[in-house]
Amino acid sequence: AMSDGDRAMQLRADQLVLRECDDNGILRLTLNDPKTRNSLSEGMMDALAAALADAGDDAAVRVIVLAANGPVFCAGHNLKEMTTARTDPQNGGDRGQAYFTRVMGQCSRLMASFSAHPKPIIAEVAATATAAGCQLVASCDLAVASEEASFATPGVHIGLFCSTPMVALSRKVAAKHAMEMLLTGDPCPAARAAEIGLVNYCVPADQLTGKVMEMAQKIASKSTATVGFGKPAFYRQLERPLVEAYEFAAEVMVTNMLARDAEEGIAAFIEKRHPNWTDS
Repeated sequence: AMSDGDRAMQLRADQLVLRECDDNGILRLTLNDPKTRNSLSEGMMDALAAALADAGDDAAVRVIVLAANGPVFCAGHNLKEMTTARTDPQNGGDRGQAYFTRVMGQCSRLMASFSAHPKPIIAEVAATATAAGCQLVASCDLAVASEEASFATPGVHIGLFCSTPMVALSRKVAAKHAMEMLLTGDPCPAARAAEIGLVNYCVPADQLTGKVMEMAQKIASKSTATVGFGKPAFYRQLERPLVEAYEFAAEVMVTNMLARDAEEGIAAFIEKRHPNWTDS
């Protein structure tokens, strides 16, 4: 049984990341801590990791949309929490080293889990995303931004280079665009973010959810087994040299060919009919 303390934590986590799944299997996860600009506190990262883990195991979930409440999508790490850790006597005078190590490790595991996740994740970015918040958007498979949104890796302004955000950023945009953001710290408006490939589309604010849902519904109509083979494999092959990438992808293809939905999908194509997915 849960203690009262555990129950309070449980409720808090449910409030930090709201979960809502529709009949098409589109799960909407909403960062819901606007008073800290949805900063990535340990609690927020725990709540998001738990929501993603549950979605990975839930056969009803076909696509994940990551949105946020309030005037900022996500401002990154909570600098006040970080600063408090420097002087916390519980840390044994290490100037916060153990705490920073723990938080950076937690954040890196969370961000890396996006590419390994079997379900596609679409960021719906209505407002500014900075530092680890920009990393969060870069970590999603797809992203759509409102014209009012902007993106920045502004650590350089405060003496803390955005070294972990750059891992996600440098894998989604060309090196010179990433370096410009990292070295200047300047905000990148949504229209420019779409040009450099940080987001797929920049749309007027009133069309944002519609555009995201249009993409989500297309993906939700596919076999989750098929998408589950392909999506994580995309990132794994990307990190490998060409010949190794082909060897790996060929293995994935063979496994996929033997799946029921591939048999059904190919038969439906040959017979000129709609496939009937069993997600297996």
